[in-house]
This record gives sequence, structure tokens and C-alpha cells, in this order.
Amino acid sequence: MTARIDQPGALVIGAGVSGWTTALTLARQGWRVVVAADRFDADTVSTVAGAVWEWPPSVCGRHHNQAVLARSADWARYSYSRFARLAADPRTGVSLRPAVFYFSRPIEEDPAEQAKMLAVEQFVPGFVHDPELIDAHEINPAAGMVDAYSYLAPTIDTDSYLAWLARQAGNAGVTMARRSIRGALVEQEDELMSEYGAQLIVNCSGLGARELACDPTMEPHRGALLRVVNDGSTMSRVTAVHAVANDTGTEDQDMVFIVPRGANRLLLGGLVEPGEYDTDLDLDGYPPLREMFDRCREFLPSLRGAQLDAVDPIRVGLRPFREAGVRLQIEPGTRIVHNYGHGGAGVTLSWGCAQEVAELADVLLADRGVA
Repeated sequence: MTARIDQPGALVIGAGVSGWTTALTLARQGWRVVVAADRFDADTVSTVAGAVWEWPPSVCGRHHNQAVLARSADWARYSYSRFARLAADPRTGVSLRPAVFYFSRPIEEDPAEQAKMLAVEQFVPGFVHDPELIDAHEINPAAGMVDAYSYLAPTIDTDSYLAWLARQAGNAGVTMARRSIRGALVEQEDELMSEYGAQLIVNCSGLGARELACDPTMEPHRGALLRVVNDGSTMSRVTAVHAVANDTGTEDQDMVFIVPRGANRLLLGGLVEPGEYDTDLDLDGYPPLREMFDRCREFLPSLRGAQLDAVDPIRVGLRPFREAGVRLQIEPGTRIVHNYGHGGAGVTLSWGCAQEVAELADVLLADRGVA
């Protein structure tokens, strides 16, 4: 599909999952779209993500503001429906599988967790609340889990999925521009509009929004995932997601995140390390990675024979965290729409946020009388 010159133009800044999903959504709704970024494909933080759809907040998240979570829930619910349809096509890299969430005390004793569980039960297929899930999945009794629930979750192979998104966007007429955009967007809005023939700029720059949106509340939350062989050769194949949320009451790295990836790999996580920028970590030189590996193997004893992927053993990335949650709004007095601050939930929220961006884009066109 070739974009027409009479279509309204949009410049999307950022080529992670939020940027590509937004670009594709806009293109399918009649926009002529350019995606501009200094990083594409495997260089983006989205390829590091565990990429399991979760009802907010995510197991690696630290958002507990109810207003923030209510808005995120609408985006997540919309995204679920999109991912569920995409799972029917193996080329997308999306699949549906059971995801089991475990707790060290009865869920009813934690009002926030109970509210989340009740929302999941109402909206998400395949829901089961049963402490017997712990023994059924052979979780180590020493882990101290006493409660659990499960639902059918989209899981996304980010390498395959981002490539699919880019192909779909290209088929819809989206073009790419490899460039670095620096400085406040509001100060270069007219210049960028003229350069790209655009009537709209969408800021999906993740951590880059600290500079582009002049938002000092953006901070990195470093995360890491270990990739192990999951082909049945050295351990029993793991087919379900297993997760224990980060304990937000402490700074301990106590999260367990075990996620099948593709046909024969398994992701083990994770870390939540605020304010850390260094992504050059290795298993032997950084003790928290070794502790993370050991924690997952102790939690699920069938992993004790796990072997790291010899080619791609570790991925480290910086989650674009914002205490106030996702910023999705029109910059007052401009034609700039911000869509950033997703933390560890970029994939989960991606389609819902992209759809809201498209709605705001139409509002901007109508307000300015652009046909």
C-alpha cells in the first residue's frame, strides 16, 4: 500500500512496540506515517521485554495509584482482544498459554491483589483461582506459596512480533527514517512538521521523553532476562508462564518470572533496579543475575537442569518508568501527542494506547479544520 500525498501526515518518534503499533494504527485509519528513530529492531528495549499480557499492575511494576491503574486497565483490555486475534496466526509471534500467578499469603488478605484478581476473573478467559495450582505445577514447597490463580494470557515473541509489526506497517504505507531527534519537541514542532509534511507528531520515545517532553519524572528501571534452552533436552519443557510479583514493600529482588518464548526457549527473570543505566551485565560478573537464575530454579525445581542459550544468553534493558503512569495526551497548544511512560507494560498496553492516540489525532485534525 502506498501512502497518498492528500492523506494527513504523522511523524511517530520511537520504534519500540508503542511506536510501531501507533504507526500501524494511524496508517490503517488513513494517515501517511513516518517512523523516526535512532534505533530499530533488536536495538530497542522492546526486544528485551518478557512480553506477557498482564492485567495492571505488571509483576515487575511499581504503579499502585488507582487512577493510573483504572486508565491502564481499559488499554490492557483493548489490547487483549487484539492479541487474542493475532494468536491465530503463528507468523505474528503471539501465542496464548496459561499464566499462573503465585502468592505467599491468601489473596483475600491483600485488598489490592484481590481487586486485581476479581477484575481478571471478570474480563479474562480461562480464569481459575485455586491453591492446588501450586502442587499441580510442582512448585517447590520451600518457596512458601499458599495461593494462586491462572488465566489464558497472550505471550509475545518480541523478535518475531516487532518484525511482523514493521512489515504490517510497511504494507500500510508507513516509511522509516533513521535519525536522532534531540531537544524539546515544542521548540522544534514547526520545523519537524515542515520537514516531514506532517500535521501531527506522536512522541513514543520511551526514556527519550525525559528530553523530548522535558519530563524529569522519567527514570530507568533496569531489567534483565536470562534465556535458557526449552526443548526438553536437559529438563522438562515448560509450557506455562509462572510469576511471583515484586514485593513493593521492600527493595529486595524477589520477583520470579518464567516465560516460554517461541518453540524452544524460556525466559527467566527478573530484576527491577531503579536509576541504573548500565546494560553491559554478565552472569558471572553481576551477582544479582546469578541470584535471579538460582531463584527461578529453586522456585521451579524442574529448571535445575536448565542451560543458557549459548548464542543469546542474557538481555538487559531499561524500562521507561514514570511514577504518574503513562502520559497519553495532547501537549497543550501544539499538534504533539505524547504516548510514553509505560514502564514494564509497553506490550500489554500497546494496542489500547495506539487506539487512543488515533482518536486524539482525529480531534486535532477536526480542531484545525484539516481534511
